[in-house]
Amino acid sequence: MPEDVSLYAKTIATNAKQASRALKKLTTIQKNAVLARVEELILAHENEIIEKNKIDLQNGREKNLSAAMMDRLLLDSKRIKWMAKSIEDIRNLPDPVGEVVRGTILPNGLELLTKRVPIGVVMTIFESRPNVIVDIASLSFKSGNACILRGGSEAFHSNQILSSLFHKAIEEAKLEGVSKEVVSFVDNTSREAMVPFFQLDDLIDVIVPRGGEALIRFVTENSKIPVIKHDKGVTNLYLSHHANPTIVLPILLNSKLQRPGVCNALENLFIHKEFPNLNSLLEELKRGGVELLGDESAIKIDPSLTKATEEDFYTEFLDRRLSIRIVDSVEDAIQNIQKYSSGHTECILSEDVSEIQAFRDGLDSAAIFVNCSTRFHDGGEYGLGAEVGISTGKLHVRGPMGLIHLTTTTTYVTGKGQVRG
Repeated sequence: MPEDVSLYAKTIATNAKQASRALKKLTTIQKNAVLARVEELILAHENEIIEKNKIDLQNGREKNLSAAMMDRLLLDSKRIKWMAKSIEDIRNLPDPVGEVVRGTILPNGLELLTKRVPIGVVMTIFESRPNVIVDIASLSFKSGNACILRGGSEAFHSNQILSSLFHKAIEEAKLEGVSKEVVSFVDNTSREAMVPFFQLDDLIDVIVPRGGEALIRFVTENSKIPVIKHDKGVTNLYLSHHANPTIVLPILLNSKLQRPGVCNALENLFIHKEFPNLNSLLEELKRGGVELLGDESAIKIDPSLTKATEEDFYTEFLDRRLSIRIVDSVEDAIQNIQKYSSGHTECILSEDVSEIQAFRDGLDSAAIFVNCSTRFHDGGEYGLGAEVGISTGKLHVRGPMGLIHLTTTTTYVTGKGQVRG
């Protein structure tokens, strides 16, 4: 491994570790004041952010990035205001640091007090979406953690200006011992420069990769540091013949089309064979802009459908395509979802209580929805302000990773001379 790349990673991680120690001492008022200033700066520099984003968008077009990637990359006035609102939401959340999660006196007189404390240094590796810079930096800062942010080359100019505004707010605050390295931006986007970070388990406490399957696998296979995986979303929905017909089309269209290029957008639709007016539903979906791929049973109902391959049901399209399979029962739907799911989001549309319970009991994913859009699987929608990502693993956190999930605990034990017998 080239020495300069290793030194580059170690320098960033060392500075972040040192910065995290000072950050732990800040009060909630001090942290919120910095976040409020970041919010102001983002709104004040809207035009400059958009201009930098245009460079990334042009580069993306030249590289023939997919429509989903381009959508994730885009920053317009509306999304910039969303970013600012996200910071406001995080400011308004209770500060988890210092929260007492257990207090007790043992029979031997020892006093135990367990409190939430920051994890330390969190490294996040992400693709495309520059708003991630703001979300993760804000969540990390509020929870007392330093963060190392490594975005993809496709969003470099957008990421650079957003991180610089965070640095400006920190420097303006002049907080004792707190340097801009509490938000460290990795400006070398080569894969060669990424690997050395994974070996610094003495400086970085956790790595959160969020992106495609290849990125998740690469980080997991090469890291000595604990990894919280935020994997792809092959989101599935079972449409029962017991569903309320008035809610079906709005939920399907919203789940698929409200923003197709995100992980909680619908990818597979399993429809009970006795669902009424199925042909009409398929026509409505096509009319709404969904590109339908069907199994043999679906094609018999609508011969105009494109034939879905087995691989299609494993695929996170992140676009308007939707794979459809006709099933015989809720048990059949569950078996299909168990086979194709990535453990992210599953949904059932039904008014049958026993069917809903069977669906809930039969699946094991980060979120199981009943009679609502899959697009609600989101940190902001859950009331978390924002999210580091949506964890598909089972340890420490599952689902949206928010403010409280960036803390661990320390137990303070006070005695009066007790010794263990």
